[in-house]
Amino acid sequence: MDYKETLNLPSTKFPMKANLPNKEPDILKFWNDINLYNEIRNKQEGCKKFILHDGPPYANGDIHIGHAVNKILKDMVVKSKTMSGFDAPFIPGWDCHGLPIELVVEKKFGKSKFKDDKNAFRKACRDYAGKQVEKQKNDFIRLGVSADWQNPYLSMENNFEASTVESLSKILSNNHIYFGSKPVHWCIESESALAEAEVEYHEITSDSIYVLFKLINQTSFIKNINLKDLNEDIYLVIWTTTPWTLPANRAIAINQNIEYVLLNLSGKTLVIASDLVDSLIEKLRAENFKIIKKIKGADLLGFNAEHPFYNLSVPIIEANHVTTDAGTGLVHIAPGHGQDDYIAGIKNDLEIFNPVDDKGVFIKSLEFFGGIHVRKANEPIMDKLKENNRLLNHHKYKHSYPHCWRFKTPLIFRATPQWFISMDKNHLRKKVNDAIDKVNWLPSWGYERIKKMIENRPDWCISRQRFWGVPIPLFISKENNELHPDTNNILKKAIEIIKKSNIEGWFDYDKKTLLNKDKDKYHIITDTLDVWFDSGITHMAVLKEKNINQIADLYLEGSDQHRGWFQSSLITSIAINNKAPYKTVLTHGFVVDAEGQKMSKSQGNVISPQDIIKNKGSDILRLWVATTDYTKEMHISDEILTRTTESYRRIRNTMKFLLSNINDFNFNNDAIHDSDMSILDKWIINETIILQNNIQKNYENYKFHQVMQDIQNFCTIHLGGYYLDIIKDRLYTSKQNGTARRSCQTACYKILNILNACIAPILSFTAEEIYKFIPNANQKSVFLENWPTYNIEISQKELSIANILFDIRLKIYKKLDDARNQNLIGSSLDATITLHANTKIFTLLKDFEDELKFIFISSHCKLIKSDDVEDIDVVVEKNIHEKCDRCWHKNETVGKIEDHKKICSRCYANIFEQSEIRTLG
Repeated sequence: MDYKETLNLPSTKFPMKANLPNKEPDILKFWNDINLYNEIRNKQEGCKKFILHDGPPYANGDIHIGHAVNKILKDMVVKSKTMSGFDAPFIPGWDCHGLPIELVVEKKFGKSKFKDDKNAFRKACRDYAGKQVEKQKNDFIRLGVSADWQNPYLSMENNFEASTVESLSKILSNNHIYFGSKPVHWCIESESALAEAEVEYHEITSDSIYVLFKLINQTSFIKNINLKDLNEDIYLVIWTTTPWTLPANRAIAINQNIEYVLLNLSGKTLVIASDLVDSLIEKLRAENFKIIKKIKGADLLGFNAEHPFYNLSVPIIEANHVTTDAGTGLVHIAPGHGQDDYIAGIKNDLEIFNPVDDKGVFIKSLEFFGGIHVRKANEPIMDKLKENNRLLNHHKYKHSYPHCWRFKTPLIFRATPQWFISMDKNHLRKKVNDAIDKVNWLPSWGYERIKKMIENRPDWCISRQRFWGVPIPLFISKENNELHPDTNNILKKAIEIIKKSNIEGWFDYDKKTLLNKDKDKYHIITDTLDVWFDSGITHMAVLKEKNINQIADLYLEGSDQHRGWFQSSLITSIAINNKAPYKTVLTHGFVVDAEGQKMSKSQGNVISPQDIIKNKGSDILRLWVATTDYTKEMHISDEILTRTTESYRRIRNTMKFLLSNINDFNFNNDAIHDSDMSILDKWIINETIILQNNIQKNYENYKFHQVMQDIQNFCTIHLGGYYLDIIKDRLYTSKQNGTARRSCQTACYKILNILNACIAPILSFTAEEIYKFIPNANQKSVFLENWPTYNIEISQKELSIANILFDIRLKIYKKLDDARNQNLIGSSLDATITLHANTKIFTLLKDFEDELKFIFISSHCKLIKSDDVEDIDVVVEKNIHEKCDRCWHKNETVGKIEDHKKICSRCYANIFEQSEIRTLG
């Protein structure tokens, strides 16, 4: 007889080889064919909503690994929330206006092509952005991200653009917006103001100079400080790393709390902070100097100094930002070129003078330097200082300096007429700070980060001198810069026009018809809104307009968005609705290479998501995202992806084993009741339910790396390293429909369903593939399932027995390995185990002595009570009996059954008689 024919060998068409790059597109087609997203919406209708609001990526260029991380994390959240019973719609979006798209279109068509037809330029920008959206959308879909891809939101849609103007109108009516000339970060290359979020810092080397301002009314000053016999001129020393700003100097600032000295040096008397004398002397390499007198900062107030090269008297003023961290303790104030300078200028009624035009060139009327570009102005300015004997020292200085994030070029501060959202007018900063306290920031450091940013941020410059953007449809008086009295109705008209014909309709519209007799008295504003304003009002344009919860449950973006979208959304929401737009803000880190270096084409360390998908599949990329702690920098490399692939294979092999052993199992007809199941099967189901509960909590807390760690550990330790090894004998050799086999098939079926649910939000393609092979699956897709709701009845005694066996397994495995290494045995089935157990363990296991050999995968196990051991002691001996051809166990009955001398009595019974009974496992 061929006993192999009597075995219940595993069988499944689920392939061992994943072949993800080829298989995933078929699964995507399946999801599309069944319209999965809408199926989910219909199924979850009426359930409690959970809204993860998508922060819009910019519609330009291929998606990079950071984009992939962001969308995959969002997808994991949405899918896990859906499985938990929430209605979690996900509407993807794109940011479509702004300079980068303008630059691409200008480069493609040339600047002159649209010189006389800006709406043709806007149409070209719109067409380009639309193509980029489609391209990026297809890449996001390929990642397995489930979303309303047929109805995304685009900041260039007419309803969105109209909603942007409507949001501007509400913020204006709430008294948070003003028009003024104040310093802003200015990009010379784009000839436009930049938002804080568009500024990055890089190290540069600057001209560092110490400049002399000669004190005027010196006699009065000497008398004021009770000083006698001073014949030299007195000079106030300032330090600057931006010599080009000196033409705009309008004051010198001191701090009343700083102690200053009069320092005699080389025939001059210098005023400098006492704490900074040593550093100045070191710079000058001076040997002969003398401190004449110490004075208070207040002693300098009320006096004036000569500008170093203009016929101009500048006052000495008080300013809190003056410190002794560096420099001289006296600060050159150019109100048109710096935020602190501007504040000091307003406070002291100084001229807000900016002699630099949009291209970064000094205006022609500027004495000495007219027509010179600011980046070339330092040399001629220092030459003029030398000529006037006002340059005390010049050296090179390395320091961090603001740059444009697009052009990577140094910015300048220049005062220009712009539109601002005031952070302090009408208490907006305080309201925003109060709202921050009520938001859940994950990780917790996000709270301090954004709190500090809000505390220190200047007013938000929301205007841009661009063409491809939402207009600021306002009119201001030529006489006094006041808004037109009918502004409210003008904005309503603009909203109506844009809603009908996009922003192009407004730019085409004869706006003077709105002014009637006032048409010559008002300026028509041609500026566009900062694109951060566009994306910042998505809580209005998307969440409110589409009748979704206006306050999102979650915003999830990279850590750079504390100064970007998190902040712009928060400020606009408070300015409009006086409440935060989100309940929780979750932040992920940046992707870096294995050494922690930023991804850069120049360094050759860029890994694109497209390449990973092509070579390994989206599920490998998704698994890497899930196994990485996203709250820190996320390291990626080919080696890391190879390790991720190995982890994937372990999970897939586990699922294949489970599938292959339930191929003849119908849960509805064949499942075994808890009371009839073996202890081991009940225990593993209980352990799997505990796993599921922990995983659900970790999904709820967005701890995806913990989810995957728990799954991998469970597959490796509980299943691969223990339970699945043990049950092979029962699955293969017990009677096909007997209770012993059906018991572990019932366990395998439940484990499979739980594990597949656990991996579904992460390994979405693989979970869907597995689901198609699960017998009696109820839904079209795994993503139409909720979490499995299995229970198991297991007594405390049964739990204790199972847990003890699990705990002592490693000690027994080690003894078996030692015996194998000593060539005492080959496989563990060659062994007879003698288990010396203390009273507690012996008492628990004595009734199951005959079945212990199955748990330890040996041919025989003897249990002996021993009070001399702490828990157990193990002795391994070679089993002397013949091996059964069918189950491979060694047993004294082999050779003793008539006509079936090659098998044991247990196998004979399983073939020809009733199935064996298993109580333990």
